[in-house]
Amino acid sequence: MSEESVFKNKAKELYGLFCEKEWNPYITGVVVAFLSVMIMAWWRPWGAVGAIRNWGDWIMFGGASIFGSNGAIFGFYDEAPRSIFVNSGSVIGIGFVAGAFISACLGKDFALRIPPYREMVKAVIAGILMGIGATLAGGCNVGGFYNAIGNFGANGFAMMFGLVFGVILGLKLLYLEMEYITWGEGGSKTISFSSKVVYIMGTVCTLVLIAAAYIYAGNEDSDYIASLSGIILIAAALGYTMQRGRWCMVQGFREPHMTGDCTLAKSVMLSIVIVAIGAAVLKYAVPMRAEGEAVLAPLNYVRGTFGWGGVVGGFVFGLGAMFAGGCGSGTLWRVGEGQVKLMIVVPFFGIVSSVMTAWFRDNDFEADGVLGSYVYMPDILGYGPTLLVIGLAMIAWYLVVTWNEETNKLIVPM
Repeated sequence: MSEESVFKNKAKELYGLFCEKEWNPYITGVVVAFLSVMIMAWWRPWGAVGAIRNWGDWIMFGGASIFGSNGAIFGFYDEAPRSIFVNSGSVIGIGFVAGAFISACLGKDFALRIPPYREMVKAVIAGILMGIGATLAGGCNVGGFYNAIGNFGANGFAMMFGLVFGVILGLKLLYLEMEYITWGEGGSKTISFSSKVVYIMGTVCTLVLIAAAYIYAGNEDSDYIASLSGIILIAAALGYTMQRGRWCMVQGFREPHMTGDCTLAKSVMLSIVIVAIGAAVLKYAVPMRAEGEAVLAPLNYVRGTFGWGGVVGGFVFGLGAMFAGGCGSGTLWRVGEGQVKLMIVVPFFGIVSSVMTAWFRDNDFEADGVLGSYVYMPDILGYGPTLLVIGLAMIAWYLVVTWNEETNKLIVPM
């Protein structure tokens, strides 16, 4: 074999490793954690519901102009929301979906997958439940659980507790559906594209992302807008990674009770521990910039939902995620790979989150402690003991799911 052929084969192997093969869940969890710390260091932690809620704000305003002009059509809001291209949460969402789309295209996974009629109905219900749950808990599985715990908010544990029981109930209901409901099984269809077209779409999307980052970075009037250049690229890397690894946090709660498999649960645990260590470094070990400002605001994703709001919100969100077939972040990367069911979930999720959040803010529910308390654990325990508590909580979760993997004691029967 010639040297050129060897080089070509090695290039194909490398492409297959990064773009075609499904990534190991532990490696995926570590990469997600690394990118989560990177985006924190750049500007702010990432999330999914911020994007979906901003899109819901625009739907309720009427979408007169995504660039922020006045003139509501539906009249629900008097003022136009911040542009989807300027709102940081929305930019994260756009980058995330684009990254997942690129991964799906390069891996030949992209196709428009239209679900059966019953799944479309479930998508609407799922979006409504996820919107309610995310508002009550102060975030979806990312901002309300993953990054909440990773940023030392006790509310993350409240949502985690609720998620477990919401997923279990959702699994029971799905089993009942399989046994008793036969309506709406038709209508599914997959619209595929040639490999050449898919590659071209992925390449074009990559170029558009790079161009967008340069446009943001070149804004000399606003440091905030300039900072979105890094935000959109890191978010795209997160979307790419999670689609390539099929990494969905709610599956980490579902699989131990469905099949007994705890692989994804262990991956999520590992990822949370890494994020927490990275957040500690950013918030404590390197606490000051040269001008004396904090590197990372300590209260990021610390919400006043350490109480019934976090628990009930986690329960309702977990139930909705089971109907959807994906959590907040899982919904977005599945949109990127062409899952039409999740495209239906997003607008209902966004509208409900938008309306409920506006109602909560108008009545100061969170500020007045109606949903629970604001608890930033280092203020009570210090950074070292807080990391220890998070580590012990993940170890306890590990012991439970690995015990269940051997005994099947927590499997939900069909």
